[in-house]
Amino acid sequence: MRFLGIETTCDETAAAVVALKPEGGGEILANEVFSQIAEHQAYGGVVPEIAARAHIEVLDRLIQRALETAKVELDDLDGIAAAAGPGLIGGVIIGLTEGKALALAARKPFVAVNHLEAHALTARLAGGLDFPYLLLLVSGGHTQLVAVRGVGDYVRLGATVDDAVGEAFDKVAKMLGLPYPGGPQVERVALKGDAARFDFPRPMLGRPKPDFSFSGLKTAVRLEAEKIAPLNPSAVADLCASFQAAVVDTLVDRLRAGVRVFGERIGPCQAMVVAGGVAANSAIRRALMRFCSESGLRLVVPPVGLCTDNGAMIAWAGIERLRLGLSDDMTFAARPRWPLDSEAEALHHGKA
Repeated sequence: MRFLGIETTCDETAAAVVALKPEGGGEILANEVFSQIAEHQAYGGVVPEIAARAHIEVLDRLIQRALETAKVELDDLDGIAAAAGPGLIGGVIIGLTEGKALALAARKPFVAVNHLEAHALTARLAGGLDFPYLLLLVSGGHTQLVAVRGVGDYVRLGATVDDAVGEAFDKVAKMLGLPYPGGPQVERVALKGDAARFDFPRPMLGRPKPDFSFSGLKTAVRLEAEKIAPLNPSAVADLCASFQAAVVDTLVDRLRAGVRVFGERIGPCQAMVVAGGVAANSAIRRALMRFCSESGLRLVVPPVGLCTDNGAMIAWAGIERLRLGLSDDMTFAARPRWPLDSEAEALHHGKA
């Protein structure tokens, strides 16, 4: 089974071809990603209209390149998947429409993929990971803990009540004068800083429900920065290091609560998966490795290139769904908000 996956929910345009391996898991035959960082850098964040225009300009070429790299023709595919949300609605419509058109023209099954489900299932691409498992989804638009019981079967255990963790990284970077995208910049500058200089709060620490909050932490950084302004490079590095340390402590504490709630509602937790762009942060990865080692959990973190938005995760989610006989027709509408847990209210943020 070979699938084409299309991803256009935010500021990456991506197309990939993934094949199902006989022994389980998948093989990435091609994974093309066009990043729009340069287009949005001058604005300090993603501009939806610019993002949509960039998707239109490059998507056809990326799909053609992915097919050529994978050495397949459209007729050789077993299905086509496109991210149908959540995300910036203009971009979502572009990728969804392209996927429908290709599936219709080639007479192939079409799968409309929830971008969050693609993140949730990416860890299974490498094979050897069975349901259920605990998912920590950390990105620019979402921070949530989800029990993954099966394809299409998710229970949201906790989520952010305000800012997502990636959003907090970006906003802190902006207030400290660091370039966009802010998350990698904060991580880079923090390496030179003293994480003990500023005693920032650890929001929600010790609370039984595994929810998150980062707005207060972001405000604490702003107040401290204003107090010691004008900022020199050493102060910026110390602020970044102290902020990142607070984020790490908060995530570990909330995970501890999440594992306990998983055990109460689902059963013993054997494995934890971390997905989303913030999972590329090395300090967070090290802390999660320590936590899982101490807790006797198996930690599964996709390669950095599969943590950020990409077409391979969309193609793999398409494979997982089609194997269960799940496909969609041409009436499927783009969704700016699409929570994984159908019983949970939509989050405040519409992008992973």
